[in-house]
Amino acid sequence: MALHRASTHVPARRHRANPLAAGDDPVAAATLAPPKHRLASRPVPADTAYQLVHDELLLDGNARLNLATFVTTWMEPQATRLMAECAEKNMIDKDEYPQTAALEQRCVSILSHLWHAPDPARSIGCSTTGSSEAGMLGGMALKRRWAARNPDAWRSGRRPNLVMGANVQVCWEKFCNYWEVEARLVPMEGDRFHLDAESAVARCDEDTIGVVAVLGSTFDGSYEPVAEIASALDQLQERSGIDVPIHVDGASGAMIAPFLDPDLVWDFRLPRVASINTSGHKYGLVYPGVGWVLWRSEDALPEELVFTVNYLGGDMPTFSLNFSRPGAEVVAQYYLFLRLGFEGFAAVQRACREVATDLAHGIEQLGAFELLTRGDELPVFAFTTTPEVTAFDVFDVSRRLRERGWQVPAYSFPAEREDLSVLRVVVRNGFTDDLASLLLDDLGRLLPELSAQPGPLGAPSASSTFHH
Repeated sequence: MALHRASTHVPARRHRANPLAAGDDPVAAATLAPPKHRLASRPVPADTAYQLVHDELLLDGNARLNLATFVTTWMEPQATRLMAECAEKNMIDKDEYPQTAALEQRCVSILSHLWHAPDPARSIGCSTTGSSEAGMLGGMALKRRWAARNPDAWRSGRRPNLVMGANVQVCWEKFCNYWEVEARLVPMEGDRFHLDAESAVARCDEDTIGVVAVLGSTFDGSYEPVAEIASALDQLQERSGIDVPIHVDGASGAMIAPFLDPDLVWDFRLPRVASINTSGHKYGLVYPGVGWVLWRSEDALPEELVFTVNYLGGDMPTFSLNFSRPGAEVVAQYYLFLRLGFEGFAAVQRACREVATDLAHGIEQLGAFELLTRGDELPVFAFTTTPEVTAFDVFDVSRRLRERGWQVPAYSFPAEREDLSVLRVVVRNGFTDDLASLLLDDLGRLLPELSAQPGPLGAPSASSTFHH
């Protein structure tokens, strides 16, 4: 979460209530002015408090027009109703809310089958607040397994390492920092924007706890070649005896590939894949925040990391970084599994991919942009201006689109490709062909104005790398 400092300036700033929306007596209501940065001495009416907060939130962007986020921005009314009915349920209280716990277990079972666990009855997993927590739990298990394989190195204080591409989500850099693991980041090079097998193996040694392979890079929507990485690590073990497991960060792709790319082998069908995480609140179609992490078998999750809580008079194993959290999102995830089934999920994800590929083609046809990806893996694509465009850059395009309400991020790529700045479009459920056409029309209308500029205005800040 973002860190904030307490506000110490402009202490006199207050909420000013609209007399017609702040109580039965407009004259008396007009005197209400609770402070913004400290508690008022007295309460205000509930309707007044609601209106004051509601009015401020009008300044937030329209979530449906947010093409930056992967996070779900639309759900069916029935799912929203279920979430409201479960908002007060604490997920950790298994004894008080046994049926919510049962729905969580069913979701884990559904995912274990979806991701081809060799023996779904022996796979193990849990819900989390999102993929960041799920990834960190996967990383913790990798580190403990390395320590068990290398007790002398562990006792001597030797620092283990984790191999991954520079395109990983920032949670993996956080994991390495918080758990004292060396982050061996493979930089981008030329037109290679994610991890490849050769680069991954070259950075592995006896102190490598694992390789993180990303099924759906947030930078451009492309899949990393998990099967090729696994094969290269098999060969490394044959040559050297070094056994390096894989964790698949499937924050988005683990809920796309099973439905749209069934022949792509990336999951527990590969014996080297020890664990997989995904975000239920991305292409799992649930409002934030819920994630999932699964291990191929109980052997892949060290027993000492698991705690037990009382559940219906017995013990239930738990593994998490959080304690209290709402059960509503887990209930909504089960609702969606029940509601859609395999064919329903496939239809939703296929519609997203079709919108993404059509929109990417339309943007390419405008002539001012070139595509890095086309939305044919994740329904996500990145594009930049052509070399011939000198009057504007991607940051100008992002800035002008925001005037119409579109939130399309512009950002620079990481080290070794910081020269490359792109725009990225994430197509989610609810972003229709009609909305895509409106975006394309607005983009086309802006191009003559942008082309008339004397030159690019440039990035809005010194730091323009995007981490979502």
